[in-house]
Amino acid sequence: MLINSQNLQMLFKGFKSIYTNAFEQTESHYSKIAMTVSSSTREEEYGWLGQFPELREWIGDRHINRLRADGFKIRNRKFESTVEVKRDDIADDTIGLYRPMLSEMGRVTKQHPDTLVFKLLRDGFTTKCYDGQNFFDEEHPLSGPGTPLADQAVSNMQPGAGPAWFLLDTSREVKPIIWQEREKYEFQAVNDHNDTEVFLKDRYLYGIRARVNCGFGLWQLAFGSKAGLTPDNFADARSRMMDFRGDRGHLLGISPKLLVVPPALEADARRLLMADVIDGTSNIWRGAADLLVTHYVG
Repeated sequence: MLINSQNLQMLFKGFKSIYTNAFEQTESHYSKIAMTVSSSTREEEYGWLGQFPELREWIGDRHINRLRADGFKIRNRKFESTVEVKRDDIADDTIGLYRPMLSEMGRVTKQHPDTLVFKLLRDGFTTKCYDGQNFFDEEHPLSGPGTPLADQAVSNMQPGAGPAWFLLDTSREVKPIIWQEREKYEFQAVNDHNDTEVFLKDRYLYGIRARVNCGFGLWQLAFGSKAGLTPDNFADARSRMMDFRGDRGHLLGISPKLLVVPPALEADARRLLMADVIDGTSNIWRGAADLLVTHYVG
């Protein structure tokens, strides 16, 4: 191939097409448990996480829900992936060698949010959220000083030694996890034959760049367990979630919709949610939640 600006631009479009096709054909599940928030600076503060609004009878002046700033921030992180294409390979028309690598770049990019979001969910037993407790914790403070339920605590976890599983309310605009985007994934190239990189190293560069991150949303929308995935433990988790209350004692209306498990628990999860009968007894939890199996929580 003759190396000139026109051919290099055509090559860029071809490489981008390979990347895009793989990106679009790859499954991704992070949006099922994470809400996407656009970021306009290097970090965002989520003071509203400390409040759940409610409707109350209007007697006297309005009751103002002040969004207290709990100091919970998500700082954007920069990510990249780069492929080197040798000038000689372009000149000798052997660029087909790079097709699998560019296709894999598209696949990896599409699943990158999954790797971050589900890893964060997995680490929720040891990682703090907006109230200063671990996201999955036995002592979440129910409210602050001066509120009806001050000094009370609630648990959104079951301790144990087994693989973790997670029951989530994904029915709302607000989700258990926040996916924050400052700059979306972009396919870029250093493909000007007068560029310093090309002049000094005789190579062209193609790659992805993004500024994103994730953080915990509302712990009230999630329940984590390391106990066995049994009908009794599932029932306990579901019941406790549906009884979660706001700082004035009102029910939050939590509705568990999604069970997230690693491959090690897939058989147990399918039996729990899909079998008609368990141990000779009618399975009352059949269809009680959707199932998502991902190795990123394993």
